Amino acid sequence: MYKILIIEDDLAMAQAIQREMTAWGNEAEYLEDFQNVLTEFAEYGPHLVLMDITLPFYNGYHWCSEIRKISSVPVIFISSAADNMNIIMAMNMGGDDFIAKPFDLSVLTAKVQAVLRRTYDLSGRVPMLEHRGAILNLYDTTLTYEGEKVSLTKNEFRILQTLMENKGRLVSRDTLMTKLWETDNYIEENTLTVNIARLRRKLEHAGLKDFITTKVGEGYIIETGNADPGGKKERGR
Repeated sequence: MYKILIIEDDLAMAQAIQREMTAWGNEAEYLEDFQNVLTEFAEYGPHLVLMDITLPFYNGYHWCSEIRKISSVPVIFISSAADNMNIIMAMNMGGDDFIAKPFDLSVLTAKVQAVLRRTYDLSGRVPMLEHRGAILNLYDTTLTYEGEKVSLTKNEFRILQTLMENKGRLVSRDTLMTKLWETDNYIEENTLTVNIARLRRKLEHAGLKDFITTKVGEGYIIETGNADPGGKKERGR
C-alpha cells in the first residue's frame, strides 16, 4: 500500500481524488492546512504527492522546491494552468509529471501507478524520518530543521536514525552499540557516550533542545509527549 498526499485547495476535487486513490488500494490524505505544507508532508511521509499549482499562501512551485530540499519523493503537478511555461516551470522545480485539468480520474490513476512502480519497485520505502519539525534524510544522512541542514557523522546518523525510528520507545545502550557495530570492527562503550554528547550539541545549536532524553541505567528516548515522566533523566550521558 502506498501513501499519497493530495495538495489541492478545491475540496470536492481533493475528495474525489482521495476516493479514487483508495479504491485502487492506496492510502490517501488531502491537505487542509496550506500554511504548513512541509510539516504536514513530513509528518505523513507520503510515497507520492499530487500538487496543485495555485494554492493559498504559497503556490505549488514553492512547496515542491521546499520538498526537494529534504526528499526525492515523486511530485505530480495537477493544474488548469497547462501552458508550456507552467509545464516547464513544474519540471524545473522538481516535478516528475504534469496532468492538465480537467482530467479523467482513470488517467490520473494510471499516471500515479506508473510513477509509483518506477520509483519504488526496487526500494519500497520513504527515505526520511520526522519529529518536532526535524527531518532526517536517509539518503544523504543529514538533518534538516527550519530550512537549515545539520551535517552528521556516520555514527551520529546511525544513533539518530535508530532513536527516530523508535520515537516514544526506550532504546537501550546495547541496541545503539549494536547499531554502531554494524559496519565497524569494534566500538568502545565510551564511543557511544561521546557521540551522544556531540549529537546533542549539534541538535541544540540547531534549536532542538532536549530532543534526546536519557533514562539513567536504561537507555535513550525521543519522547513524543506520551512518555512516562516518572523515570529519572540525565542529559550528560
